[in-house]
Amino acid sequence: MNDLDSLRYPIGRFHAQPTPLAGERTAHIDTLRQLPARLRDALKGLNDARLDTPYRDGGWTVRQLVHHIADSHMNSYVRFKLALTEDWPTIKPYDEAAWAGLPDNKLSIEPSLELTAALHQRWVTLLESMTEADFSKGFNHPERGRQNLATTLALYDWHSRHHTAHITALRARQGW
Repeated sequence: MNDLDSLRYPIGRFHAQPTPLAGERTAHIDTLRQLPARLRDALKGLNDARLDTPYRDGGWTVRQLVHHIADSHMNSYVRFKLALTEDWPTIKPYDEAAWAGLPDNKLSIEPSLELTAALHQRWVTLLESMTEADFSKGFNHPERGRQNLATTLALYDWHSRHHTAHITALRARQGW
């Protein structure tokens, strides 16, 4: 992995398993359960100047990362609910970079931290109630094709750890 890749993917790239194992789901769900607290810990003591620091040259700021997590996880939660209540619905993708540039991404991070905490409480409750058959359901992504919920859960485990690592790696590099 080159230097830019190690900054962009501090825990490595996501690699989907063809058939995620049922036993791994407990760990994936636990990651989602713990994200709000882990994210708050990673952000503890950062002032506005540090929140407005990009995690890498050309990358999003820490503030944008926090808002992105809330946006992305909201979209995923809705996709789970659509997949559980409809037969392989086609979801609408969104332009993450364009969303990161909208004015609400300059707000305090607190609303997004609170939103992420509330969202994850509901999402974990939903995930823990799902059956094996539920995890084989999914949605059609116009750009990525069919996505089952077992693989999507694994992706959001990775996504949670990935963006938290952006923040903790920046703190380590900067000595914060």
